[in-house]
Amino acid sequence: MGGPDEGRGSGTGGGPAGAEQMIAEARKAFFVMFGFLAVVWLVQLANYADHYALSRDYGVVSGDVTTLPDVLTAPFLHWSWAHIESNSGPLFVFGFLAAYRGVARFLGLSLLVAVTSGLVVWFFEQGDADTVGASGLVFGYFGYVVVRGIFDRHLIDTLIGVVMAASFAYMLTVAVPGTPGVSWLGHLGGLIGGLVGAWLFRDRRPRTLPSTGSDGGTGIITRRAPAAGTDNPRADLHKELGDLGLL
Repeated sequence: MGGPDEGRGSGTGGGPAGAEQMIAEARKAFFVMFGFLAVVWLVQLANYADHYALSRDYGVVSGDVTTLPDVLTAPFLHWSWAHIESNSGPLFVFGFLAAYRGVARFLGLSLLVAVTSGLVVWFFEQGDADTVGASGLVFGYFGYVVVRGIFDRHLIDTLIGVVMAASFAYMLTVAVPGTPGVSWLGHLGGLIGGLVGAWLFRDRRPRTLPSTGSDGGTGIITRRAPAAGTDNPRADLHKELGDLGLL
């Protein structure tokens, strides 16, 4: 992206410009998730009106080659109003937290999670169960949010991940065998996709911030922590803070 923001890493926000950029991304993330939920509910209305024929026709059935493309449609479909209601809240919350650092990255993550969740169901689900629902995405976004800060070395995202992990750890109980009527494989596949996505879509750009040169102009410099072993007695501390995204 060109302009004044060129070169600024997404891992930090220096001053008002960084805060404004984060707010803009959060606003986009909100509208993306609002639009996504609106589409899911509109599909549910059509599905209900047609006696859930969409779920029967576009769900993932283990071992059925003709349903492989349906790994991309199954997350939009549900079997009942209770099913979609239980998914909507977590989908919005975790989807927003996954998207507020960048909508383009979030779309790539969503595709990855839908594919991993659907493929795990397709390969390992027993019987001819027709699997649909957005819960695979929910678990994918959850896994992504929990570990993203570690891979990006960003303190705020790391703290968000810790809070989410502590608050919603109970969700993992339906990612293991034993819950009747629930595709724990879809949940597990989504979780795996989210964890992999956190590494694949990690921030690889150097953290930078705007600086004012001697001529009054604005330049871009890269934030670097002082190297260990220099004469600076706080070099190790500066390095640790830099790794956490605070310098």
